[in-house]
Amino acid sequence: MSMAQRAEPAVGTTPPASGPKDSDGRTARRPLALRLLARPEVGVFLGAAAVLVFFLIVAPSVRQGSSMATVLYQSSTIGIMALPVALLMIGGEFDLSSGVAVISSALTASMLSYQLTLNVWTGVIVALLVSLAIGFFNGWMVVKTGLPSFLITLGTFLILQGVNLAVTKLITGNVATDDISDMDGFGQARKIFASSFDVGGVQVKITVVWWLAFAALATWVLLRTKYGNWIFAVGGSKDSARAVGVPVTFTKISLFMLVGFGAWFVGMHNLFSFNTVQSGEGIGNELIYIAAAVIGGCLLTGGAGSAIGPVFGAFMFGMVNQGIVYAGWNPDWFKAFLGVMLLGAVLINLWVQRTATRR
Repeated sequence: MSMAQRAEPAVGTTPPASGPKDSDGRTARRPLALRLLARPEVGVFLGAAAVLVFFLIVAPSVRQGSSMATVLYQSSTIGIMALPVALLMIGGEFDLSSGVAVISSALTASMLSYQLTLNVWTGVIVALLVSLAIGFFNGWMVVKTGLPSFLITLGTFLILQGVNLAVTKLITGNVATDDISDMDGFGQARKIFASSFDVGGVQVKITVVWWLAFAALATWVLLRTKYGNWIFAVGGSKDSARAVGVPVTFTKISLFMLVGFGAWFVGMHNLFSFNTVQSGEGIGNELIYIAAAVIGGCLLTGGAGSAIGPVFGAFMFGMVNQGIVYAGWNPDWFKAFLGVMLLGAVLINLWVQRTATRR
């Protein structure tokens, strides 16, 4: 029997209808609910809403505009750093030095300006260069050595922690920098990094605006640019990404430098908010930034996540931080509450992923 004969339909067989075909679980269009669950930020959005409702009930003072402004401020100082940390995690890497890098940036700007009697903008610019250099060093070491970023940035964390304290004591004779509030350029810098504005009689910190603006920019970069595709590609598989022409070295180093930029920005906010910097601060904040990103749906293995998820993750941290105070609870429970929240978010994300990919 010829091939053409074998291909002919059997006699009496009804030809397939021209309408929609029956499809198996692999090709059927999933329901809208499952497609929404597949979004990495949906789980944390529901969690943030639940935390907000909870504290609105148990702490009535949270309902006041000034209280919510404080919550948003606390969230913004975490969220501004959580965004570049999240992008770095999507790219498959970690940065354990981000917390102390914030203080390194602030110390650089403060001591350089005060000790040399310079305009504070000189210190701000030099601090930016130092922060970017720290990020470049981390990225370059990770790419060139092939060592895990966990180890590289842990080393950087210890170096910066020691340098922050030792250099500050050496130059100022104290563990804190001198007050720079009366120096040239301070007022202008404060307007950019640490000012407030009135909304319906409530004072809102400018960092809230910067936080949301950076989130919008990061979302656009991830979803609408070639660089965003590169981030997902190197996080999924750097070897495969390199094979299709993705500049892996540039992408990874630039992501670490973005973390450096975030550290500089938050460091400048701290400096111009309080006029001075404590050299021993920042330790442990890197875990909060990473936790906000993980709660926001960024996978520890890289290659998945969003910029919106960490926004809600940072809001949860700010809400819990201030909500415990407004509820009159012992603040010692804060870290325990965050630990429970982190584990809960990881479990929810796991359930969401399994539900979204179920046939």
